[in-house]
Amino acid sequence: MDYLLYAILQLAVVVTLAPLVNGIIKKIKAISQKRKGSPLLQMYYDLYKLMKKDTVVSETASWIFKVTPYIAISSVLLATLLIPVSIQFIPIRLMGDAILAVYLLALGRFFMVLAGLDTASTFGGMGSSREMMISSLIEPSLLVTLFTMGLLAGSTSVYDMMQRAALAGWSIFQPVYLLTFSALFIILIAETARIPVDDPATHLELTMIHEAMLLEYSGRYLALMELSATIKQLLFITLLANLFIPLDGLVSIHNQGMMVLVSLGLYLLKVIMIAVGIAIVEIKTVKLRLFSVPNLAALSFILALLGFFQYWIIGR
Repeated sequence: MDYLLYAILQLAVVVTLAPLVNGIIKKIKAISQKRKGSPLLQMYYDLYKLMKKDTVVSETASWIFKVTPYIAISSVLLATLLIPVSIQFIPIRLMGDAILAVYLLALGRFFMVLAGLDTASTFGGMGSSREMMISSLIEPSLLVTLFTMGLLAGSTSVYDMMQRAALAGWSIFQPVYLLTFSALFIILIAETARIPVDDPATHLELTMIHEAMLLEYSGRYLALMELSATIKQLLFITLLANLFIPLDGLVSIHNQGMMVLVSLGLYLLKVIMIAVGIAIVEIKTVKLRLFSVPNLAALSFILALLGFFQYWIIGR
């Protein structure tokens, strides 16, 4: 019963909060440009309208194009059950669940790439090839980062990593945490198609990566693809928030229900802080040339590897 309650609360929090993150980032960018910008809740309205619209499917599309939106949303929702938003929630415990979460997200990306190729669209094929290049460059950094955090916690469970971070106290400012935090932040930017790796607001054919794979989608299919992308973004933000900003360890309330509410409030605060950080990065940087992206991926891998070596040489 506890696992069922956890699953319902976890999914409700993530699915409800995910579109808001995009709204916060867009609003901050608009304010920096002295514009009013779209409302914070604009993406909720967009998803609602898309869900009510009919879908248009290319004549050249196969079953892959039609099932990809459902696979994409299912994979991120399953990954959501493995990455808790709070240590007050007891997640599903599996051996190697952090690695399983990574490859559930990779499964959604794999079918998205196939769908981009499936319609024989020039833009879709271009976006798919670029997406695979970036994912192959950034995935080693993500795995090294998770392995390092797993070594610190003595487990590959995201929940155990979060508990270890909550107990760390001021030791969270050790070099191993700072290095892996920096690596994971770069990974977040790359995996969620943000500037300087990709520009989610552009439809310029020479620069599109993620959006190029979605050009042929419409209606309910497009809504599911957009929602899965925002949930994936929130999951990476959750990793950053709960592994490196463990505010839960600073609060101790005996009432379990109140503690859950306080923990969720702290989680929302951390998500907003990281969303503001993403917006600032997008404001202060420009999109990199495609052939400069490997340099950014190499930087994230070097930071993750330095964190790993720091643990073995000094941190143990």
